[in-house]
Amino acid sequence: MSALLRILRTLRRTLLQAVPTILGIIILNFFLLQLAPGDAADVMAGEAGSATVETMQALRERFGLDNPVLVQLANYLGNLAQFSLGFSPRYGMPVTELIGQRLPGTLTLMAMALAIAILIGLTLGSLMAAFSGRLPDRLLSILALLFYSVPGFWIGLMLIVLFSVTLGWLPSGGAGTIGSSYTGFAAIVDKARYMVLPATSLALFYVAIYARLTRAAMLEVKNQDFVRTAYAKGLSPVVVTVKHVLRNALIPITTMAGMHVGGMLGGAVVVETVYSWPGLGRLAFEAVMGRDYTVLLGILLLSSILVILANTVVDLAQAWLDPRIGEQK
Repeated sequence: MSALLRILRTLRRTLLQAVPTILGIIILNFFLLQLAPGDAADVMAGEAGSATVETMQALRERFGLDNPVLVQLANYLGNLAQFSLGFSPRYGMPVTELIGQRLPGTLTLMAMALAIAILIGLTLGSLMAAFSGRLPDRLLSILALLFYSVPGFWIGLMLIVLFSVTLGWLPSGGAGTIGSSYTGFAAIVDKARYMVLPATSLALFYVAIYARLTRAAMLEVKNQDFVRTAYAKGLSPVVVTVKHVLRNALIPITTMAGMHVGGMLGGAVVVETVYSWPGLGRLAFEAVMGRDYTVLLGILLLSSILVILANTVVDLAQAWLDPRIGEQK
């Protein structure tokens, strides 16, 4: 089976599964949020200090909050059919525009965190497999368990205390130097300095998972017949480890990476709040506090699409790593 045919089959299968999945997520999220107490009008009235019954009714009529639930759902689905996520009563602007302002920050943060987690996890896991049962393996296993057990917000605060307050190497929050006129490479460096701590805080939990998974997968692959055959052919240990053992061990790693995209979106809420990072996670937290369910529905829908896209990429990567997977699917 050609590589192109495997890719087309994977994309077709994903699309057939994605459409009903997304529709189900939209309807489920909508009804779940309807169960939450209060709405945007209550919060806006509370912030104003006082409001009459007529004012509250006018606010609900303006944003369609007084309509029956099924009518609100029909209106929301109608907006989606027109590629619109609705209007935010809290921010006074279209939800699509609001999410578009925050999406690049979250995607960049997640991409950097995932890259850090996979790179460090593969390195630690490979070392643990190479020294299996010996002192380095035990020490690295304890380190991985520590990363896995410590809460993300505590790690974030400790990194701020160490690298920002004590050493003064990195900024403690924000997304860039306020009032700076950096351009080109200088702007990239400035952005990276502000991203190091939040990305590391988000990645450390997953480093432990990838390290343990890499260790287990490599130890299992090392006992396969094709690895012994490669050694019998006279290939060097480095070539066998990289080309045969590590490549096959990457299959469970890529599977977990696709599953962790949703987890990282959830973890971004805490990390972005700790580091004042302008992203979707922080926007979701603000939407919950402001009862702005239109914004929250848009974030949940976009998050679902991102998870589906991530799993599609994982399917394609696995079909490339092992052609037998694409043929089976």
